Amino acid sequence: MTVPVMRNLLLTALLLPTLGAAQSAAQNAVPTQHNEATVAQLQSEMASGRLTSAELTKEYLARIVALDQNGPGVNAVIELNPDALVMARNADALRRRGVVLGPLHGIPVLLKDNIDTGDKMQTSAGSFALVGMPALRDSTVAANLRAGGAVILGKTNLSEWANFRSFESISGWSGRGGQTHNPYGIDRNPCGSSSGSGAGASANFATVSFGSETDGSIVCPANANGVVGIKPTVGLTSRAGVVPISHTQDTVGPHGRTVADAAAALSVIQSRTFDGRDPATGGVPLGWQGTGKTRPTNIPTDYTKFVNAHGLQGAKLGVTRVGLGGFDPFVPTPQPVLDAFEAAVGELTAAGATVIDLDAAGFNFASADGEFLVLLFEFRNDVAAYFGTRVGVPVAGGTLQTAIDFNNAHADVEMPFFNQDLWDLANALAPGPNDPQPVFGGLTYNQALAIDHNAGVNGIDAAISQFGLDAVVSATDNPAWSTDLLFGDHFIFGTSGLAAGPGYPIVQVPAGFPMLCASPSQSTNCTQYGVPLGISFFGTAFSEPTLIKLASGFEAVTQVRAHNLPTFAATAPSTNVQGTTLTAPHRHVAPPASANAKKVPHHL
Repeated sequence: MTVPVMRNLLLTALLLPTLGAAQSAAQNAVPTQHNEATVAQLQSEMASGRLTSAELTKEYLARIVALDQNGPGVNAVIELNPDALVMARNADALRRRGVVLGPLHGIPVLLKDNIDTGDKMQTSAGSFALVGMPALRDSTVAANLRAGGAVILGKTNLSEWANFRSFESISGWSGRGGQTHNPYGIDRNPCGSSSGSGAGASANFATVSFGSETDGSIVCPANANGVVGIKPTVGLTSRAGVVPISHTQDTVGPHGRTVADAAAALSVIQSRTFDGRDPATGGVPLGWQGTGKTRPTNIPTDYTKFVNAHGLQGAKLGVTRVGLGGFDPFVPTPQPVLDAFEAAVGELTAAGATVIDLDAAGFNFASADGEFLVLLFEFRNDVAAYFGTRVGVPVAGGTLQTAIDFNNAHADVEMPFFNQDLWDLANALAPGPNDPQPVFGGLTYNQALAIDHNAGVNGIDAAISQFGLDAVVSATDNPAWSTDLLFGDHFIFGTSGLAAGPGYPIVQVPAGFPMLCASPSQSTNCTQYGVPLGISFFGTAFSEPTLIKLASGFEAVTQVRAHNLPTFAATAPSTNVQGTTLTAPHRHVAPPASANAKKVPHHL
């Protein structure tokens, strides 16, 4: 049975017991009454009795039926929780007794399919190698959500194995879940690896969703799907029970339609102190290690208190454009994209921030050139440790070689479009942290870690210290490209690497929509490119309060998403591409051909 068929059967089972005859006939209608509703608005409605969690859960389920599994077919949701309505009714019962467990009490959320839930759902990282018996226990993140009264609606599709299997991978595709699409243009890519999380939040399939990031996997989907993404400091949220890539860089964070919603979600899932399962929750990320800096003892319990409509007033921001021209000199970033970023920089200034051009000031960010070796080395060991926590799945108790063998034996479903060359490379590395790695010119794992540590000390930290900044700002990624199963992804630029190696936080917020104009003199005759562009606010470890304040200030003065909601268009751009309407020609009797008629040459 295919995954879409199973999902549709589950949707029917969830919805039909609560629908009358008239409702059943209209079950494929698309609910819109709570589109773009915020966490605070929904809590207000539930507190007043105008809405129940069960009713809200049914609305989201109906939208998933109509828009994710049918209609335009976003394909963001890989599995639904058969206990979702039970959780919602339990939340309603507690509320009636005056018990509200937290800001997400009764709020339906979606989790990326690499986050363990100790229930009836699979945790597969998009691969059949992990399909079978569900995880034995909740991840810390899932446990925190349950403790906070959230309704775990289901799991979202992702780039298989969090986009860490092949150089030629396709963002948003997994063997188990297929290809996720972008709500702004179904032909456009949602980016990854938290593809379904970004697309699901954008499409109003849940109030908030959760993804994971090693380098760009939260902020790139947020950029592509026009939502807010918070990539927390490594160790602020626990990775216990999350399918890993790297214990140095992995982190779990939210996607939301507003900064306030993402901040509320972060408040619930964070581990303010050591969770007993992930050592990073008791320490500091790589960029702070060896510097004498220690984990704060006053980590906030509520990040929404930092949301500030005037958050940019008096702020001092360092802007960098390094890399925005494109990774490949033969594939430069289109000028409308660069123009849209410059317009966003102008909004920062207009909102009261002082903007310093770091590039013009001669500042150079230290490069995290050790990152790739760190990821490969840690993945081989970390994924084997995770396999040791699973039972009843093909790779339970196995190693990376076990997963490689599984893919080779099931190449028809696991490798129809791209291979596993990254895994082969990781598996071939020398085993010791001080062993020279020939493929990296003799660099060792520990030397690579030192390089990435320096990227924090002489990167974001140095820029903030030298110029007295509140944050560093840049464009997040290029806008979404058309999904291409033959040639793979089309990344032109990305800036998440500034924070990835040292483990520092990012808040991504929608910033604009590039415009295609006939000429500079015809600026009112432009076609919107059709998909969003975002900017990222970068800070040092545990600077989420400052970044949330700045991002919410930008959101308040620009309202980019509020003025540009997704339309589920078949293509993006969706205007001026329809062509003509053809009519059948009338048949006329042709006059006899003249013997002297000129012959038309072929292949004109």
